[in-house]
Amino acid sequence: MLPAERALVKRLASKPFALIGINSDPPKDVQKIFEENGVTWRNVLAGSTDGELPAAWGVGGWPTIYVLDAKGVIRFADVRDDEMDRAVDGLLAEIAATSK
Repeated sequence: MLPAERALVKRLASKPFALIGINSDPPKDVQKIFEENGVTWRNVLAGSTDGELPAAWGVGGWPTIYVLDAKGVIRFADVRDDEMDRAVDGLLAEIAATSK
């Protein structure tokens, strides 16, 4: 997961795109994990799937991936790797088409 996410963040650095993680690793380990894995995007520490934020988003396990459109609507769920790239690229194309 992390290599694909790193590549996506790098590839879309100049686009209207954001990757946000909800992380359940112990707070004392998070910084080291992020540094070792090149995680540069925003993350929220939730502690577990029982936390307020995961519960609000219906996260029952890790990893759970949601791809939201420009209006904040979940358009894709549990896509990974190439499928996630295609989903994001399609939504970016929608934005580009509506801004013309």
